[in-house]
Amino acid sequence: MLFRLSTVLASRAALASASRRSLPAFATAARHYAVGKTALSAENDVVAKIDAKRQESLLGGGLKRIETQHKKGKLTARERIELLLDAGSFREYDAFVEHNCVDFGMEKQKITGDGVVTGHGTVNGRRVFLFSQDFTAFGGSLSNTHAQKICKIMDKALLVGAPVIGLNDSGGARIQEGVESLAGYADIFLKNVLSSGVVPQISLIMGPCAGGAVYSPALTDFTFMVRDTSYLFVTGPDVVKTVTKEEVTQEELGGAKAHTVKSGVAHNAFENDVEALQRLRDFIDFLPLSNREPAPVRYTDDPSDREDASLNHIVPVDSTKAYDIKDVITRLADDSQFFEIMPDYAKNIVIGFARMGGRTVSIIANQPLVSSGVLDINSSVKAARFVRFADAFNIPILTLVDVPGFLPGTAQEHNGIIRHGAKLLYAYAEATVPKVTVITRKAYGGAYDVMSSKHLRGDLNYAWPTAEIAVMGAKGAVEIIFRSSTDRATAEKDYISKFANPLPAAQRGYIDDVIEPSTTRRRIIDDLEMLRSKKLENPKRKHGNIPL
Repeated sequence: MLFRLSTVLASRAALASASRRSLPAFATAARHYAVGKTALSAENDVVAKIDAKRQESLLGGGLKRIETQHKKGKLTARERIELLLDAGSFREYDAFVEHNCVDFGMEKQKITGDGVVTGHGTVNGRRVFLFSQDFTAFGGSLSNTHAQKICKIMDKALLVGAPVIGLNDSGGARIQEGVESLAGYADIFLKNVLSSGVVPQISLIMGPCAGGAVYSPALTDFTFMVRDTSYLFVTGPDVVKTVTKEEVTQEELGGAKAHTVKSGVAHNAFENDVEALQRLRDFIDFLPLSNREPAPVRYTDDPSDREDASLNHIVPVDSTKAYDIKDVITRLADDSQFFEIMPDYAKNIVIGFARMGGRTVSIIANQPLVSSGVLDINSSVKAARFVRFADAFNIPILTLVDVPGFLPGTAQEHNGIIRHGAKLLYAYAEATVPKVTVITRKAYGGAYDVMSSKHLRGDLNYAWPTAEIAVMGAKGAVEIIFRSSTDRATAEKDYISKFANPLPAAQRGYIDDVIEPSTTRRRIIDDLEMLRSKKLENPKRKHGNIPL
């Protein structure tokens, strides 16, 4: 603007003095005017060129490819960002970046932005950094410059302490770039690892994610998918058929059902792009911005001292009958709201986030409705990863216990239940965040120890009157202790009277109190308030050696 003004003023001054000058002097002034006009024209050309490039970046691969994306029931990269972030909050980085590849005719194929949109914005007023891969541009394939755009926002997120969200929709590595593309993946993987436990990392798979690309979501804290349009696999159906002669579809191999029900790679799946992005907004609201920040506090009309008399009768008198632990969770949570994680995988344990007294709480609970809540390989790994996330980001842990032990059988033993069960034990023992445990019914054998017992530095450990804390169930114990007895029924009653109740543990200080179920919410909220100032550190070391 200053350049424009000075040029125009200089030109006007030259023209004004022309009448007082000779013809040569007038010619000189005219030349000065022409130079100023040329400079203005050049500047306008630059601005127009920048505007044109910016418009190109907004269109990605072009209108025809955008139309194809919509026909598949998918939003574009920019439409996804617009839905996820607060209106008008997005600030884009590197909109003009183009790849540097000159092989296989790629120097003639350049798309402004190079297949990924990066930047930062806010979700419910809180800062997040994100990248959104653009399938309309080179199929969202990853070039080295594409990777560097992603690494830049990951560095910024780590610098300021804000979550990183990846909206993945990519065909994989850009083959034309060869090792340059592979190097880009490795750069991203390193950033994932360095950011782990420092800022929350969330992946939302909204299209294909294949080959090396799958390992970045695997390294993030949470991975969500969209049903019918998203796929995760290391090798696609064609390669599988060539190598193993097995015919399988993309959906069967790496669709949302495969990873939310069978593999446990994904934490949840949603019906379409819109629902996924809206649910992601809700989810982010439970999390802190970084390990230096507390989780957000949300106002609630739900009284912190609310008591629920229905909890007094929710556990059946007959210990062989099941009940839904989620009914307990929703009665304890603010406004009955519970965001469950991995609801379709290892259903014998329930994990997720709720709020109590307006503050985020991570909840781990055995589910009596499924296999009596027994711990097995999948449930142990599922819960262990969640405990470690909560501990890394200073989110208090509430554990609801109703567990008959570890699942017996050759399949479990041969597949490593000892090693996998130890992961959950390790996670709970290592955690230094506030830990409150409530035993609602069964707590048998080693599973009693593992589920955040007092012996693993549980801060407050409660039992309901229905709790049974013992090495094993009465029937199994009697068969061992009284194997030669002729009156097994009497022996079983005697065992139940002595051990199948919370008193022996309470008398030894392993249970802090036996509480009335209706008061559980009030007690937990009071305890978490008291524990907010908790200070506990583990011994200094490079890192522990969790039994992976």
